[in-house]
Amino acid sequence: MKKTHPAVVIFLFFLGWVFMYADRNILSPVMGEIGQQWNLDKAHLGLMSTVFFAAYAFMQIPTGFLADKFGRVKVLVTGYILFGVATYLSGTAATFVMFLMMRALTGLGEGTYYGSQYGISSNLTPKKYRGIVSALINSGMAFGISLGFISASYFTYTLDKGWQFSFYLFAIPTIVIAILIGLFVRDSQGGNKKQHVQQQERGNLKLLFTKNHIFVYIIIFCSLYGFFGMLTWLPYYLQTARGVDGSQTGIISSLVPWASIPGAIFFGFISDKIKSKKPLIIGLALAGAVCQLVIPYTENYSLMIVGLVLYGLLGKLALDPVLISYIADITPSSMYSKVYGFFNFSGMLSSVFAPYITGYFADVTGSLEFGFYLSGALLIVGAILFMFTDKGINRDDRSILGINKDHKTGEEHAV
Repeated sequence: MKKTHPAVVIFLFFLGWVFMYADRNILSPVMGEIGQQWNLDKAHLGLMSTVFFAAYAFMQIPTGFLADKFGRVKVLVTGYILFGVATYLSGTAATFVMFLMMRALTGLGEGTYYGSQYGISSNLTPKKYRGIVSALINSGMAFGISLGFISASYFTYTLDKGWQFSFYLFAIPTIVIAILIGLFVRDSQGGNKKQHVQQQERGNLKLLFTKNHIFVYIIIFCSLYGFFGMLTWLPYYLQTARGVDGSQTGIISSLVPWASIPGAIFFGFISDKIKSKKPLIIGLALAGAVCQLVIPYTENYSLMIVGLVLYGLLGKLALDPVLISYIADITPSSMYSKVYGFFNFSGMLSSVFAPYITGYFADVTGSLEFGFYLSGALLIVGAILFMFTDKGINRDDRSILGINKDHKTGEEHAV
């Protein structure tokens, strides 16, 4: 089998994240329009994102097992095509219930991407480049967030195309990307000589629940809670609490993802160069928490903008590639799809609750600020708990978990 050039993998997976996050964020700027059409309160507006993320989170763990059985590329492409079709159908929904059903179907399709994609890219990337490669692929999220925010705002408020237009428009390139990945990406999950060892690893789920793994799952939950709460509600918050015109909210909200690109690449590069990623992970988590507390607290508009930019530089999108690289370092390569499934499932559980809980407390308190404060507090808790991780897997832990290390390749395998 001809190997896929790493640059092709990086570029196509970058585009994959662009349209994944564009789809998620064409909803945020038009929540007010959708709410008016179907007479929805804030809790129901949050439910639109909660339904999507519940379906997305549900698919994370099954995806790892499906990828092992049918192949990572096949599972990824099938789900991505479903995601594109469901995006189009979201725009055709005549009732709120039908719209929720289409968003759930979109979530199921997108849910096959994370574990499969990072399983392939981590398997093809040498350990010393995992942080920077993950950051480059992850930067597609930032482009997608910005593209979704700006496009939905522009087409809906400036061109007066209606909120449905963006869903129709983004469905087409989504399906094209799925086809390109199917045609050009190849994944080797191990040759015949490694098959027996890999089967042993796949059956040993203890390898995915060491103390270090568990604390990673917790901190990604805390990080994503604030991130998706902000993505869901930030444009609406700017319109209602800060008096920003609807056509401008997409541009201002995009400050977070644009600032995250240099931050993610820089910290991904740093994580590849340092011996221990632990201090970097804790530092980024605490910095992100401070930014989430400053944004709603300050009444100064300029300081709020600074807070958004700093959150982009230091927050979830900067922390992600470091955690992705860290989790690959402590997991056998044949279990990458499964571990990234558990990893993303842990994070996405927070996104199931964050949009709805933020909307609920906004209805109860009359403001959205409480949701930001809760997000910051959770991230501080995650950072504190991560302090209790071990520096690495020591010799005794390897014996208990049944791991041997191939010193020629640097790969770890179960025995």
